[in-house]
This record gives sequence, C-alpha cells and structure tokens, in this order.
Amino acid sequence: MTELTESLAVLAPTTQALLAGTFTWALTALGAAAVFMTRTPSRWFLDTSLGFAAGVMIAASFWSLLAPALDLGAGGTLPYWLPAAIGFLVGGGGIYAIDKTLPHVHPRLKTEEAEGIHTTWRRQTLLVLAITLHNVPEGLAVGVAFGGAATGFTEATVGAAVALAIGIGLQNIPEGTAVALPLRREGVSAGRSFWYGQLSGIVEPMAAVVGAAVVLQARGILPYALAFAAGAMIFVVVEELIPEAQRSGDSDAPTIGALLGFTLMMVLDNALG
Repeated sequence: MTELTESLAVLAPTTQALLAGTFTWALTALGAAAVFMTRTPSRWFLDTSLGFAAGVMIAASFWSLLAPALDLGAGGTLPYWLPAAIGFLVGGGGIYAIDKTLPHVHPRLKTEEAEGIHTTWRRQTLLVLAITLHNVPEGLAVGVAFGGAATGFTEATVGAAVALAIGIGLQNIPEGTAVALPLRREGVSAGRSFWYGQLSGIVEPMAAVVGAAVVLQARGILPYALAFAAGAMIFVVVEELIPEAQRSGDSDAPTIGALLGFTLMMVLDNALG
C-alpha cells in the first residue's frame, strides 16, 4: 500500500482525484454486475449492505474529513471549530436543497412516491438519480481529500485520501447492486439493469476532479471544503441510507453492517493516513 501512495504522490492532484473517482465508479459497476448472477436479491443482504455503506460514510466523515478540518482550523484567526461547523452545515443544507428539487425514487418505493419536483421521467431514470444523489458528495469528498494533500498541510495526506477512496469504493458495491437488482426484478433486461446501475456512479470521477480543483485554487477554504463534504455525506446517511436499510423492519442486519463499515473505514484511515 505504501508503494501505491508513493506512486500517486508524483501525479497531479486532479489526476489523483480522477483515478480515485474512476476506481470508486468501477466498484459501483462491480456491484451492478450482480444482475448477471441473480434476479431476486436477499433482503437481508441488501439491508446489511446499506448499513455497511452508512457505517463507512459516517466513519469517513469524521476520520477523513471533520478531524482534519478541525485541526486546520486551529491555525486561523477564527475559533478553531467554526470553519468546520460552517462547512458541515452548508454541506448538509446543499444536499437537502438538491434532495427537495431533483426528481428521484428509492428502490423499494413506488414511482408515485418519488421525491423532488414532479416529473414524468421513467422509473429507471428516477432510481439512478436516487443513487447519483448519494455519489456526488462521495466524489467531492475524495477530490477534496486529494486536493488537500497537495496543499502542504500535514493534516491532509495522500495516504488518508487513498484510504477514503478505498472505503467509499467498497461501499459503492452495494449501492450499484441497490440500483441494478430492483430494475432486474421489475423485468428490465440484465444488460440494461447493469447499465443503469453503473451509470449512477459516473458522477464520482467528475465530482472528484471538481473537488480537487476547487481546493487547489483556494487553499484557504480547505477546512470548509472538508467539512462541507462531511455534512453532505452525513445528510445522505441519515435521510436516505439508514431509513432505507430499515424499511423491511429488520434493524439488526443494517446495524451490524453499519458497525462493520465504520470499523473498516476507521482502520483504513488510521492505518494509511
């Protein structure tokens, strides 16, 4: 793993972010490929996977984003906690605004229960948009982490950014599955179900490059940017992932998944960061 971080360190930060975002997108596609093996997924598996994704995102929000943001705030003229608090709330508020505007529907809901502004878009499109909404803050988080590592601050390292990309990539596997399998179960062909499933992750490389570029252009906003990504991800976890994981009434499976996901992300960040 040390060789990987050293190899990445010689690349431009935006290139690092692009490669990391492409990696997380590829794992989304890997999850979507489950449609070629089964048509009726285990609800226990999906609930556990969603809990796992929630655990990874919660851990990543603190270890990889908020903790460095708080450390960076200590060197400024404002109270050290203020940039992180502002960024966190703005990040959550931004995703809230998108959630209320962007038409989308979650896999276990009927098309009539779609959120956002009213539209006549097809169900496949609404399902993809639901997961895409999750992936934008994840891509931004990866990009901000790599951009931050290039600013010279000791609180942000390439190793920590790599750990974040690995963690988010792993939790993208069940997200790709969560889009593709419901479509397959509804009679969509395996090829089209896979296409829509992987399509939900295509925004991550783009968002990662944007996140890195913004931080590089304005290094002073790094603590705000790190906390912004954390706030966006926590909003997704609390508003979408946890309720979706517990919709079937089984709270044990998603809770176990969340514990495992949090532990894995905590270990990755501290081992590599």
